[in-house]
Amino acid sequence: MSGLDGDDLRAAVSAGILTERQATRLTALADARRGARAALAPGEEPFELFRGFNEIFIVLGLAILSSGWAGLVGLATAGSSARVATVTALGVTGALILWALSEYLIRRRRMVAPAIALSLLFGANALLAASVVLFDVAEALVSGPAAVVVPMILVAAAASGLHFARFRVPFTLAQIAVGLFAALVLGLSAGRSIPDLEALFRLGGSGPYAWATLGMGLGLFALAMAWDMSDPHRVTRRSANGFWLHVVAAPAIVNTVAVTLLAGDPSAGRLAALGAFLVVIALVAVVIDRRSFLVSGAGYTVVLAGFVGEGMGIALAVLAMGVALLILGTQWEAIRAALLDRLGPLVPRDRLPPAHRREADALS
Repeated sequence: MSGLDGDDLRAAVSAGILTERQATRLTALADARRGARAALAPGEEPFELFRGFNEIFIVLGLAILSSGWAGLVGLATAGSSARVATVTALGVTGALILWALSEYLIRRRRMVAPAIALSLLFGANALLAASVVLFDVAEALVSGPAAVVVPMILVAAAASGLHFARFRVPFTLAQIAVGLFAALVLGLSAGRSIPDLEALFRLGGSGPYAWATLGMGLGLFALAMAWDMSDPHRVTRRSANGFWLHVVAAPAIVNTVAVTLLAGDPSAGRLAALGAFLVVIALVAVVIDRRSFLVSGAGYTVVLAGFVGEGMGIALAVLAMGVALLILGTQWEAIRAALLDRLGPLVPRDRLPPAHRREADALS
């Protein structure tokens, strides 16, 4: 679709299709997006954590403010006979303050880093208030602290969902996904003895943790792809939603397979199987044009290798992974164009980012 210029917008205003206010806002949005993407090469995956040092300055202020607020809450509730009522009132007050700040910094100022910080703080405020209230209730009911951890996390996830519904901060989706994953694992562990990390997530290990993790990862990946395929040119916030969900989905998918194959001193066969699995992950990432999916999955695998694996084979596998990532990073578009050509009608190319063939041809 060809771009619109100033004459097109003026004609739209004259025809009554747009108001002058809408045309002005559309022009400002287009200028902002061009400025943010001007330094991106064709095919580059958009990623933005902050737009200037002033945003970092504001985040620092939010961090100091929240630290002071947490200290105030601690002092106000220490030895209080009405602890639940006090924490509830302070939690609601904190939520209102954070909501007002979100209205100004997110909806009005369109800041990126403060949006992420406010999303985290809003969820943390709900988590803190829920932890105090629910633990006090659990103690009164003699049900023990373990019975309220999952509800506590779910309260925080629900608060984050409310924040997302209003402010649409893409990072919040990853925050909610991590919370739901924690609630899932802790919920499944109720009444069970928790084994070590290796036994917890290994296929064939104790309990359903491995399959639950894999299932949740695949579900998050499907949701991320739904966002991505609704915005194949990566020009709306839907693409950013997909980005953050991919960051969480990849480790969840990789976790079960990597733990199973890396446990102990893995044989050459198990390392080869892990390599084949990571090649599949890499091919999927290239086809959908999501470096974030591959980087988070590969990075998580390296971290796991340090915790559950040992031996020379692990070191060589990590070395090979680093070489592969360097090759993919320098030849991404060439590899992607060739791969899409070979897959042909097997993939919905009209709903995926286009391959930038000119660059791909130059690299091949």
